[in-house]
Amino acid sequence: MMSYWRAARRILCVRLDNMGDVLMTTPAMRALKQSGTDRHLTLLTSSSAARLAPYLNMVDDVWAYDAPWVKHAATSTSEADLSMIDKLRAGRFDAAVIFTVYSQSPLPAAMMCRLAGIPLRLAHCRENPYALLTERIVESEPHAGTRHEVVRQLALVQSVGALASDERLGFDVQRQDRHAISELLATAGNRRACGRWLVIHPGASAPSRRWPAERFAQAGAQLANDFDGIAVTGSHEEHALVAAVCARIGKKALPLAGALSLGKLAALIERADLLVANNTGPVHIAAAVGTPVVDLYALTNPQHRPWQVPHRVLNVDVPCRNCYRSECAVPGHPCLTGVSPDAVLAAARHLLSCAVPRETSPVAPLRTPAQGPRSPGPVSSATRNVHPDPLKEPMICRRLHHR
Repeated sequence: MMSYWRAARRILCVRLDNMGDVLMTTPAMRALKQSGTDRHLTLLTSSSAARLAPYLNMVDDVWAYDAPWVKHAATSTSEADLSMIDKLRAGRFDAAVIFTVYSQSPLPAAMMCRLAGIPLRLAHCRENPYALLTERIVESEPHAGTRHEVVRQLALVQSVGALASDERLGFDVQRQDRHAISELLATAGNRRACGRWLVIHPGASAPSRRWPAERFAQAGAQLANDFDGIAVTGSHEEHALVAAVCARIGKKALPLAGALSLGKLAALIERADLLVANNTGPVHIAAAVGTPVVDLYALTNPQHRPWQVPHRVLNVDVPCRNCYRSECAVPGHPCLTGVSPDAVLAAARHLLSCAVPRETSPVAPLRTPAQGPRSPGPVSSATRNVHPDPLKEPMICRRLHHR
């Protein structure tokens, strides 16, 4: 069967979750792309994650599909499902790789791929898939331990001979977006575009992953003297949140709620010296572009920590850890509210002390993501609010390389 996979040219990659999940799958998709001759990869993903299409250079096509077995804001119809099966059949794929977290079943997607006539179908699967999958890795998580999402997906494609030469997350920042951000920062009041910039992203889609807004505001105010400017980002719906944080920070704050495309957001994070955020999409963008992160990480899911980038993960250990809830069921949300603004201040200054000073070119001084072997140990605890990373991914203080 391995020889059939080596011969596969048109490969469907199914990842039906959110943007961060797709970004954490980019190393595995890159391995698939590079492990065969003239391979063409199509990514089937949610409509929200499909916005990544211009920035994934290991993928040739991106198709949007909001599957009924995955949580989405949109309401799906059976006609849309049947139409997607027809589209998959017309795509004449040689193989399909179905990427899931361990709590998801790959079988609905496997059924669609079988009905579409895709001959090779691979996934992690807990139950016996019988004819729905041609290859599977028996699901062992969480009972035999959990892995970082990147490691999990790399193991999946490695089982069919796709080996990774580069395990970094992928996001191809566009030159025009870099220029736009350089101009934006240069014209933002009296701030210095070439100076030191902090990005604060205080929102998150799930309430369980949100550190209190007033804490972000207090931490930003405390960090104002360390930066020439502080960009506060958010969606159109988060204008009030962003405005409240900026009001507390003062004149160095630049409110950008709903003001940036995805490409410009990535260019801003790439340009920044540090990101402070809840665990959400911008954290994974920061990992892809090599910007250090202070991650206010709710203990809902241990598998999505920042990957291969200098970072500090902040939370307080609680008995209800790994709850996978979108809304906290414990009064006071202690895993996050136990983190003080002083802990964020200490973590931010620690990361800044480790970074190579930025270049001062007026046109988007950039860095490449940190390279080399990963630090073998867990994230160290500078304060009682820093929870050691059980997945042992990481780099606290790797020096950064500039282009």
